[in-house]
Amino acid sequence: MKKRARAVFVDRDGVLIRDADHLDSVEGLEVYKNSARALKLLRAAGFKIVIVTNQSGVARGYFTLGMVRRIHAELKRRLAKGGGRWDAVYVSPHGPNSGHPWRKPGTGMLLAAKRKFGLDLNASFMIGDKTSDTECALRAGCTAILVRTGKGGRDKAYQAKPHAVRRDILSAARWILEKN
Repeated sequence: MKKRARAVFVDRDGVLIRDADHLDSVEGLEVYKNSARALKLLRAAGFKIVIVTNQSGVARGYFTLGMVRRIHAELKRRLAKGGGRWDAVYVSPHGPNSGHPWRKPGTGMLLAAKRKFGLDLNASFMIGDKTSDTECALRAGCTAILVRTGKGGRDKAYQAKPHAVRRDILSAARWILEKN
């Protein structure tokens, strides 16, 4: 029987980039210095890298999905300079009260990636800075890692407890590699 692929799901704002509270322009994009290195290490270890991000600013009318795509194109370009690449990016443009299954802590984005890549969610990880990321990971059966960058879990929206707490994405990536 073929072994199923594993992934590291990564939240965008507060994990890969500075959380600008509804980033609405490419000019406001600030990539954390260790992001590319972390993604490079994880991909080299055979993990699929899947970005999963709530972007309620679309539903609120702050910016368009087109702007989100432009920001992601620039983010992809900057990360590639340091050898960082991802396999897919999933965006939930839904508002906080939408109840949409793609909006974290819903697991819709992770389940879509599972279908696309044939992932084993129980052998996968999620790196996030909010309790909704931790709750999403736990609901999907992934190992949850909370990073201190961005919100650092201070949002307290959910009581979910992560499996690990790390300083930043690079520290989280190293923890994953130690476990594997």
